[in-house]
Amino acid sequence: MAIGVLSGYFFPEVAVFWDSLKSTPDSTTNIPIAIGLILMMYPPLAKVKYEELGDVFRNYKVLTLSLIQNWIIGPVLMFFLAIAFFKLFPGEDNANLPYMYGIIMIGLARCIAMVIVWNDLAKGDTQYAAGLVAFNSVFQVLFFSVYAYFFIAVLPAWFGIPTNDAVENITIAQIAESVFIYLGIPFIAGFLTRFLLIRIKSKDWYHRKFIPRISPLTLIALLFTIVVMFSLKGEYIVKIPLDVVLIAIPLLIYFIVMFLLSFFMGKKVGASYEQSVTLSFTAASNNFELAIAVAIAIFGMNAGEAFAAVIGPLVEVPVMIALVNVAFRFKKRYFS
Repeated sequence: MAIGVLSGYFFPEVAVFWDSLKSTPDSTTNIPIAIGLILMMYPPLAKVKYEELGDVFRNYKVLTLSLIQNWIIGPVLMFFLAIAFFKLFPGEDNANLPYMYGIIMIGLARCIAMVIVWNDLAKGDTQYAAGLVAFNSVFQVLFFSVYAYFFIAVLPAWFGIPTNDAVENITIAQIAESVFIYLGIPFIAGFLTRFLLIRIKSKDWYHRKFIPRISPLTLIALLFTIVVMFSLKGEYIVKIPLDVVLIAIPLLIYFIVMFLLSFFMGKKVGASYEQSVTLSFTAASNNFELAIAVAIAIFGMNAGEAFAAVIGPLVEVPVMIALVNVAFRFKKRYFS
């Protein structure tokens, strides 16, 4: 963030350079950013243990609970937090409207990567985590475009929220194309990589040798994307630090509420600590890589929607680390 902001603020030509690297002059697709986003998504999807999906489906109670948390409660909660954010802070001439759509986009993208890290730190059930990640990966490929269209282009109007030109021109096909490029391609690559290399080599070699080699790609690609995005808005961000705070508030509320709600829902249905904490982190964290990618593809790299999506990981990471410690306190108190 700091490198991006400072480079964009003191060297405006940097922003002009990045903005020039589009597939066509009128396109929102920036070629280096597109490559970076695809590389960002590939390692998490190559790590997913797709063969363990059956273990999740065998436990109908946990699967149903995860479905409700991830695909009903999570998106709806983030939607209403985004609506409340806009109603409270509309900005001059509805200037904060793009931020609202960016916040909604984050809530729709369910986590398929970092949740494994949080779950491991909190000593959750690794088998269920892998299975739920695999399930959410498949579910996102199939249904994210429909969800995004409904929650962005249809539902806000029911609550009297104004639209902008970008939202009015959105189609399901446009979102589906973005999802295929930024999630479908790395999903297919990750699945085939796992399937073929495990057969050619072994599962032990795959996890011990291959995965550690490709894992740094996610962090490198994410940092690259953040530097470029913040350099494009460097001069702008210096003038609006309060906007970052305003975007962070609903995200902070979302992460905490989803974690607590999901944890006690799991406990209520008789799940163990390991299962409860896995459900909690799966529901509370988000696939900010996909949110950033789709926001850039639909609204453009300079759009407020993309800017709001980038704030997501910067809020999520410290909050999730704090919630790992909360999980250990809950374990001592409720599962002794």
